[in-house]
Amino acid sequence: MPTDEEQIRTLIERWAGAVRDGDIDAVVDGHAEDIVMFDVPPPHQGVRGLDAYRATWPPFFQWLASGALFEIESLDVVAGGGVAFAHALLRCGTPEELAADPGNRLRLTLGLRRDDGRWVVVHEHHSFPLADPTGAEEEVRRVHREWSRGTAEKDLDAMMAHIAEDVVSYEHEEPLQYVGVEAVREVCERNLDAGGAEVGLDIPDLKVLVRDDLAVAWGLNHVRVARPGGGSTDSWSRGTRVFQRRNGAWAMVHQHLSVPFSPATGEARTGLRP
Repeated sequence: MPTDEEQIRTLIERWAGAVRDGDIDAVVDGHAEDIVMFDVPPPHQGVRGLDAYRATWPPFFQWLASGALFEIESLDVVAGGGVAFAHALLRCGTPEELAADPGNRLRLTLGLRRDDGRWVVVHEHHSFPLADPTGAEEEVRRVHREWSRGTAEKDLDAMMAHIAEDVVSYEHEEPLQYVGVEAVREVCERNLDAGGAEVGLDIPDLKVLVRDDLAVAWGLNHVRVARPGGGSTDSWSRGTRVFQRRNGAWAMVHQHLSVPFSPATGEARTGLRP
């Protein structure tokens, strides 16, 4: 006959498999009617009761169906008498999120009791560690470096990788705003084409401010264009970009680019240098 620890391990591994399969009945099975769950999302006071617990899972199933992972990496179980607890680390995230932060793990703690000879989960606690603000700032700076590399290599896919689907961008040229990643992609593609010229982008004085899941970055954009037949242009403009952390990765949700204008002539001062 399996030991208590083996029974509990089987229960938890079966639960994790049911989560991956999106099988709500199997996920709920093995949980007490008076289950209390402290989850990553609100409510802060926790989810209480089996019906409330069941209602939390469908949105998570949809996220997993998009390609995210939910895999137990380590699991420890301690059982004694009629109570037990277990703690585990899980790889939980999209492939992109896990590639960007390979060490991040979902932390899971379970409290169990024996009811009528069967182990059931009475408490479930999920959490991720709080992001280090210094690390978050470096992540945003890395996004800018990837944009610079993508610009030099004319790699549109790399340039679009960190731009939100619903981005709103104020570009140098009309119209007043570009809405959506495809609209921004068209602008980038047009500017990169530039008659076969080599294009470089740098923001040497980049400033980044991060608070929770929002970040703002600003600085002077330095754009260099070298034409195949000789000749080049070197220009500076102002740029502000707003990011939101979505599913663990930073996405640009707003961009504002501009150059100063002369009040005397009304003309754009594109030749200014820092």
